[in-house]
Amino acid sequence: MLKNKDLLGLKDISREEILLILETAEHMKKVVCSPNKKSPYFTGKSMATLFYENSTRTKSSFEFACSYMGGSFSSLNVATSSVNKGESVLDTLKTIDSFGTDVIVIRHSQSGIPHTFAPHVKAHIINAGDGMNEHPTQALLDMLTLKQNFDTFQDMQIAILGDIKHSRVARSNIWGLSKLGAQIRIYGPGTLLPAGIEKMPNVKICSSVKEAVKDADAVMGLRLQLERMAKGLIPSMGEFHKKFGVDEQILSLAKKDAILLHPGPVNRNVELSYDVVDCPQSFINEQVTNGVAVRMAVMYLLTSNKQVL
Repeated sequence: MLKNKDLLGLKDISREEILLILETAEHMKKVVCSPNKKSPYFTGKSMATLFYENSTRTKSSFEFACSYMGGSFSSLNVATSSVNKGESVLDTLKTIDSFGTDVIVIRHSQSGIPHTFAPHVKAHIINAGDGMNEHPTQALLDMLTLKQNFDTFQDMQIAILGDIKHSRVARSNIWGLSKLGAQIRIYGPGTLLPAGIEKMPNVKICSSVKEAVKDADAVMGLRLQLERMAKGLIPSMGEFHKKFGVDEQILSLAKKDAILLHPGPVNRNVELSYDVVDCPQSFINEQVTNGVAVRMAVMYLLTSNKQVL
């Protein structure tokens, strides 16, 4: 079990809880990768997704996770819901909660929405991304990918590159990885570095992409979130790739067994070169598989009265 009713972010959960989720996810991955993907861990329970922003990987992986565990799910289409009649987020959540839903997965463009309304519903709330704040299950699947490739997180060197300012993925990874003992190197345009990022735990701001990637254990590229940006923050996509992107030459500066990560979707030849996305060091597709396992683990741990499987 997890200590809190909801999973709203990694800033407020313990190292032990993170490790419990990862341990449980390793078991769940065996289900995901097996010929028979049915398991009893969510039998008789239900999940609903409420996404006010677009999603492919996160939304679908929650649905697959629920299905693989024997649960039922409903996906609310915000575009055709009463939201367009002026219904508030709280009233929408209360309506879904009144259906007897066990878990509600919410994504919203405004930071803090899941935190604000979680106490007002009985269902377990999972934050699937709130504005520029956190995206906890994405960071957890990143950590699961790292765990399955390295012996320990202690003193691991992780380079996170690109649009840090608008990235909830970067924030959740910093909170989570730092609790596990990893060191995080940050590099991106000055206009895309949030104020105070250097005050976050175990963070070093680098002066070049080469410095950030040199001898790193893992390199993570981040998508340019143009939908959140004011104009003029970057000169052009081409210029961004030249100075801040990762290609084979840059990746070769990392350790020989380093892995390449990206939360997706990837803009090829922007944050990552076209070829490097599919290189042997790329674990981008493995991250997607691990995302299903992590979301299975989180839903199981939130709704079960058992500590482990």
